[in-house]
Amino acid sequence: MTYLQGKHIAKLRKLTGEAIGRFEMIRENDRILAGLSGGKDSFILLHLLHHFQAVAPVKFEIIAGTFDPGYPEFNTNAITEYCAKQNWNHKVIHLPMAEILAEKNQASSPCGLCSRLRRGKLYGLANELNCNKLALGQHLDDLIASFFMSLCRGQGIRTMAPVATPDDPAHPVIIRPLCLIPESMLISTAQANDFPTAGGCRYEELLLEGDRAYFRNLADTLTEKVPDFRSNFIRSLGHIEPEHLMITPALLKKFQ
Repeated sequence: MTYLQGKHIAKLRKLTGEAIGRFEMIRENDRILAGLSGGKDSFILLHLLHHFQAVAPVKFEIIAGTFDPGYPEFNTNAITEYCAKQNWNHKVIHLPMAEILAEKNQASSPCGLCSRLRRGKLYGLANELNCNKLALGQHLDDLIASFFMSLCRGQGIRTMAPVATPDDPAHPVIIRPLCLIPESMLISTAQANDFPTAGGCRYEELLLEGDRAYFRNLADTLTEKVPDFRSNFIRSLGHIEPEHLMITPALLKKFQ
């Protein structure tokens, strides 16, 4: 087993521990399926969860779950070998995404369908393994992008919740232990570690040109103007004042 390297390790552990404690993400005897996509965020998530498994006052189990989309360029074996070296319990879910996208005529805009199928397969694996929690690697910049996407599309003042209870009680509770960590810190940490190259997504260009990438970049632009933007964002999301929003009196009563 190897350990995370880099100058931000103490800070990563502090912020992850703060998120887990503040939002009560992990409890005694939890069985956690942690999504391991092969990207930097998910590898760091697994390392941090295993660190807290060793030092936390509560006992919990961790299983890494990888969604294999079936693309030749996706290197599932590299992820599996890395998990074996770390002594991590690892499961792989296979799905022929190219065939499904072609059948559904979604090859030109695959992200929405792929995301739903991937989440559905992870839910199914969590149920199969009796996991009550699903840990995902979304970080602070993901939450910021989600907030602005929802705001600008008129979908409400909302973002990815640190802890999300599903509408379907058969599904696991979603936790996001990296929710207080800026992406820049994860990039720096990934550069200091020898994570395998999984191959990523064959539609990477669509992701780089999409709304989510735009709003992630907007966070950097805002930080140039307001250096404390990210910490202010966290503080503001935890300090909602409904009486100062455009809320009807009837709806306002639900907040009181």
